[in-house]
Amino acid sequence: MGLFDFVKDAGAQLFNTDAEAARNIKQHLEVKTSGIKNIDVKFDDGVATISGDCINQATRDSAVLMVGNIKGVKKVVADKLTVPAPAAKAPPELEEKIEYYTIAKGDTLSAVAKRYYGNASQYVRIFEANKDIIENPDKIFPGQKIRIPLD
Repeated sequence: MGLFDFVKDAGAQLFNTDAEAARNIKQHLEVKTSGIKNIDVKFDDGVATISGDCINQATRDSAVLMVGNIKGVKKVVADKLTVPAPAAKAPPELEEKIEYYTIAKGDTLSAVAKRYYGNASQYVRIFEANKDIIENPDKIFPGQKIRIPLD
């Protein structure tokens, strides 16, 4: 899957004009990730197209979420954001189970943890899984997409 939808008016503002968007998004990825080589970003009318070579699927997923959670980005096209083919498929019990959640108005990480795990203090688990896109567990915003680890 290479196209992901996001809330265009939510997120951190990294650019004011489409002309500076691609450059600023690329710089953001270079600063926030170390697992992508040959990063390239194109931006047109709210659609960010990212390409590069990721060290693994988790890095790819993280890059898509980082870009999608930038104000002004409504879609992320990641068809050319590649991951090396695994030598052998991991056993099902070792595969990470993740669900994606879009933050709603009034949400807190504690409330989301209570909903998914039955325990509000498990918010740290959600925060740790999203450190690349959430800098402070008290600062999340409506429309932000995050990962919820399920295993």
